[in-house]
Amino acid sequence: METLRSWGFDYNLGGFPIVVLIGFATYVLFGLTAALTSLKRWSKTLRRVPTRVHRRLAIAALLLGTVHLLLGLSAYV
Repeated sequence: METLRSWGFDYNLGGFPIVVLIGFATYVLFGLTAALTSLKRWSKTLRRVPTRVHRRLAIAALLLGTVHLLLGLSAYV
């Protein structure tokens, strides 16, 4: 756990620890996944996007969210 703690909180990129940047990326991926689904009604070009793109965005968001969770919990364990 010490390794995860050092990765998540000791390394800073742009003034933020890695755990915060992964959290931002997760939030953006979940937002893109939701936007893709909801905007398909109004955009003809988005209707052509296959369902597998939506699934892959959701899987990537879940994986990043899991990494974010592990890095965040490593501070307390």
